[in-house]
Amino acid sequence: MTVEETQTEHTFEQKKNNFTTYCNPIDIDYSYMSHYRARNNVSYRSGADPAVVNFKGRFYMFVTRSHGYWASDDMSNWKFIKPQSWYFNGSNAPAAAVKDGKVIVLGDPSGRGAVIETDNPELGDWKTNYAVINMPHGTQDPDLFVDDDGKVYLYEESSNKWPIRGIELDPENYYIPLGEQVDLFNLNPEKHGWERFGQDHRSDLKPFIEGPWMMKHNGTYYLEYGAPGTQWNVYADGVYTSKNPLGPFEYAPYNPISYKPGGFLKGSGHGSTVKDNNGNYWHYSTMAISVNFKFERRLGMYPAGFEENGQMYVNTAYGDYPHYLPDTKVENHKERFTGWMLLSYKKPVKTNSPLVEKEINVVDESEDGYMQEQIKDFNINKINDEEIRSYWVSESNNDSIYIEMDLLKPMDVSALQINFQDFNSVIFGRPDDIKQQFLIESSLDGQNWEVVVDYSKNTRDIPHAYIELKNSVEARYIRYNHVFCTNKYLAISELRIFGKGKEAKPQTPSNFKVARQKDRRNANLSWDAVKDATGYVIYWGIEKDKLNLNAMMYDHPDYELRALTTDQSYYLQVETFNENGISERSEIVFIE
Repeated sequence: MTVEETQTEHTFEQKKNNFTTYCNPIDIDYSYMSHYRARNNVSYRSGADPAVVNFKGRFYMFVTRSHGYWASDDMSNWKFIKPQSWYFNGSNAPAAAVKDGKVIVLGDPSGRGAVIETDNPELGDWKTNYAVINMPHGTQDPDLFVDDDGKVYLYEESSNKWPIRGIELDPENYYIPLGEQVDLFNLNPEKHGWERFGQDHRSDLKPFIEGPWMMKHNGTYYLEYGAPGTQWNVYADGVYTSKNPLGPFEYAPYNPISYKPGGFLKGSGHGSTVKDNNGNYWHYSTMAISVNFKFERRLGMYPAGFEENGQMYVNTAYGDYPHYLPDTKVENHKERFTGWMLLSYKKPVKTNSPLVEKEINVVDESEDGYMQEQIKDFNINKINDEEIRSYWVSESNNDSIYIEMDLLKPMDVSALQINFQDFNSVIFGRPDDIKQQFLIESSLDGQNWEVVVDYSKNTRDIPHAYIELKNSVEARYIRYNHVFCTNKYLAISELRIFGKGKEAKPQTPSNFKVARQKDRRNANLSWDAVKDATGYVIYWGIEKDKLNLNAMMYDHPDYELRALTTDQSYYLQVETFNENGISERSEIVFIE
């Protein structure tokens, strides 16, 4: 392929990506938060608490404090809609559902508002019925569920004290409540290890239950909920089940369902589950950054569904590596990982830009135990350490800056992801002129370079620019050439390269051992280190053929699993991965 062909192929003049894959976090034009501006004047993007609905074959995604919402036909290209009428302060953890040819929403930030609706969400001429749903404690993190018989239910709560509650609403009478609100369930962290607060569930602070979302499958009601706190790597979704929309509900023994404590971008809580146009389910969830503020977050999407026995699953394995999109046919919807491995982890990297020497302007609550400590080393080696909370910051922001990475060996590159970060940003709200512009070059010898991506004239806001190459490129060196970004400082949390190495896959880990602690919420896992391993993934579940939960770790051949239920037995396995692929899994270990 010539340079001219490559430039044309990957020039960002097209309005639409024709990708077959995606990579978390979802690359949308996240809003800059403005509702805390008067108090701290710290600028940061965030996207959290996604409520995704399928309305007439098109997907609408409602996100906390975004001053609008997104729409997509394919879950790849998301268009932001500035509605004709909307909440002045942005919606807060909004509920969304489809009822009688309309989208209905509840998300007034005050917690005391009416259901609004429209039959044209593209225009967004939302109308209110003025009937405020005035729950005794307000309505926090609401969910609207429309049952098969047309009945409508409201579930809500966000608290480290109160339980998830439910009530029926009257759709024929302004959606006002019918009867009294019912307490459904609360957290039980003394029994459910994954419901404990803090990074890796290591805090004694009271955890939060929030973000209910109801699903119905084969006559069973699945009420999802988020816990234990949005800023932690262990933010997850669990589920209770019932044969009645208002209970009684039973804790699912396979909990949590959506859990991602390791990898580049961590956490997968307060989400929603939606069916695509091919009949498959997807789970959208909240992922944590928590640098500029504890509520600095992003969105992820994962294949989801129900096993033949009714067990609900969300597959987060390799969840921030490229996966196939809904309209890309695969043998098994549950397994959509492309097999493109991470090639960039801790590879030699250099830049011609001097390092920034500025103090970070953030809201730091680490001393109070509500966020992790700040990472204040902004060196270039932070750009490929697979930690979204660390980042490289350039002193300069001009079109002469480059970053060069040596993959050490020729490899087949299939996709790239550039994750920009907001260092000392002064942007608030949704300006129309935010954009990132750059060129990506590849080389086999470090001397002769070929342009593989030309986004030098890009006019869109792509904070987590994911680029799938139409044809893989053999390369040893990858160079990012900066052109422009709207922020004052060029800051990148991660430059990620995906594809395949040309050597052997790693060996299966041997000597896999699991020892349950006296505190049965915890177990110690260990295995022999594998030569040339990039990292390991452990899997566990309550049935031998349904190891639906996982945790990824780089480098270390051990793990303390702290997400178990005290009276539940488990099966566990481990595998190794590197640039060349994934090993066979180990023997399954059973623990009582």
